[in-house]
Amino acid sequence: MTTTTLPATAAATPAMSVFERYLTLWVFLCIVAGIALGQWLPGPFQAIGRMEVARVNLPVGLLIWVMIVPMLLKVDFGALHQVREHWRGIGVTLFVNWAVKPFSMALLAWIFIRHVFSPWLPAAQLDSYVAGLILLAAAPCTAMVFVWSRLTNGHPLFTLSQVALNDTIMVFAFAPIVALLLGLSAITVPWDTLITSVVLYIVIPVVVAQILRRVLLARGPTAFDAALAAVGPWSIGALLATLVLLFAFQGRAILEQPLVIGMLAVPILIQVFFNAGLAYGLNRRLGESHSVACPSALIGASNFFELAVAAAISLFGFESGAALATVVGVLIEVPVMLLVVRWVNASKGWYEAGAKA
Repeated sequence: MTTTTLPATAAATPAMSVFERYLTLWVFLCIVAGIALGQWLPGPFQAIGRMEVARVNLPVGLLIWVMIVPMLLKVDFGALHQVREHWRGIGVTLFVNWAVKPFSMALLAWIFIRHVFSPWLPAAQLDSYVAGLILLAAAPCTAMVFVWSRLTNGHPLFTLSQVALNDTIMVFAFAPIVALLLGLSAITVPWDTLITSVVLYIVIPVVVAQILRRVLLARGPTAFDAALAAVGPWSIGALLATLVLLFAFQGRAILEQPLVIGMLAVPILIQVFFNAGLAYGLNRRLGESHSVACPSALIGASNFFELAVAAAISLFGFESGAALATVVGVLIEVPVMLLVVRWVNASKGWYEAGAKA
């Protein structure tokens, strides 16, 4: 696995596929299809919900692996040594992703879910909504950040190295941070289920993806890029299938209180713009280049929502508010991140003037 193939691979990545560009539309259609199918054919979906082993739903577990593994194929942990080249940008990324993002989301969830919107939300689901938002914030973006970075002419090796470092930290830090914040929010966490989720949805996919990556790269960069292009739609397809299942179980709650999705979106939107602005501003203050600041800001603003959805289902179930909260993150991810991309591109002159000062 040589570093000389990495820039070519990054450059060969398409800016955004049709599935990715219209992800919000597909998610909306899955919401409609899932709610309709759940109301018309409750029996088959209940049967799927019962297909569990050790609190892990087998169909969803398979879909999650199909979702995550193609994304992790893009990550080369051999790029970790490159973090020294842009240590200030890496420092900002780590600070925002691990010292700010999960904790600020826990605060926003407490403000909006437990207080501002609590009169209009089902009381029995308040803790679950908070848990879902925390799970979403504790999982930094992995695959989509390559797309966002390319749209801003971000430094490809910096993007790769920060993703590799974030994913390495996530293996060890995701469970403790989630457990800490849920505990502070007075939400009981089954540690065995949380550790199982980390092993199933982080450790095993990382290992499988890295083995596949080595095998594919041994055939040459062209074959590797072709394989990435071929398996990319699998990931989105598995995500959409999972969403149909989720909304089949969430249908009744959504029909009874359709504004729930909008209320859950508020802390997520604030989180996105706050983290992006913080990372972008810190990089500017430290004098990092615009090509580094953009991917640093974008990874802080977006989430590894596939992992968040999987963990929410494992910990709290299909019908939980936690699962719904993580899915809201999927719903708004693309349009909101495209706004962030447009903002950092439009502010390049302002950024570079300040970075040189």
